[in-house]
Amino acid sequence: MNIEAIENLLTDVKNNVISIDEATEQLRHLPFEDIGFAKVDHHRQIRCGFPEVIFCPGKTTAQIVDIFGKLAAKGNNVIASRATKETFEALTATGKYENIKYEDAARMIVLKQKSLQASDEYIAIVTAGTADIPVAEEGRVTAEAMGQTVKMICDVGVAGIHRLLGSKDTLATLRNANVVIVIAGMEGALASVVGGLVDCPVVAVPTSVGYGANFEGIAALLAMLNSCAAGITVVNIDNGFGAAYAASMINQKIIQRGDIDG
Repeated sequence: MNIEAIENLLTDVKNNVISIDEATEQLRHLPFEDIGFAKVDHHRQIRCGFPEVIFCPGKTTAQIVDIFGKLAAKGNNVIASRATKETFEALTATGKYENIKYEDAARMIVLKQKSLQASDEYIAIVTAGTADIPVAEEGRVTAEAMGQTVKMICDVGVAGIHRLLGSKDTLATLRNANVVIVIAGMEGALASVVGGLVDCPVVAVPTSVGYGANFEGIAALLAMLNSCAAGITVVNIDNGFGAAYAASMINQKIIQRGDIDG
């Protein structure tokens, strides 16, 4: 259920297309649907602009399948993050979903039921190393499911900074983005470098990639939090989803403002 659907529903009531009782039945599960082990938040699309996303770890396969079905029944796109291939196979076995896909690198299940028109205004996702790509893929899949255009730049970390600074095309991609997500492990220095090159918000994602003193991402997290480059915000370790969600909200506001001004 989204704002457009509610407006159409109220219009149908006004024009006597459906009865008040029928409309009430459609609205019955707002703001949430209690299924015992979970309260599925159908109202989130209206509040936040995108439906609830299923975080899979800690849930049984049966629980995920049930929640997924409740969300899918509303006709929106559905995302399940940190999902296993076994969970995907359980969902496909139901035979209910045609446009469902498992993104291996991102470990995400995506069901596309609504076509979202992507704008030329884009989010750039940059990784320091190839080992950071799984987190970047989680971000890419999230942003694209939210209707955003994404451009990826991979493996341009500070150990070979000429790969970033020596490419006019790469620099142009960064500087023309509305938001840049920088994903780096080890010492996390790439976020500061990019933050000093662009005039847009930078969302930094520390990853758990690194040797012992990296402390599974804590060293990169602290480096990013202590960056001297202005305009950088930092999300949790390996949280490509959270970075992309925030970046998508920022980019969408910019796009909407451009439509209004235009």
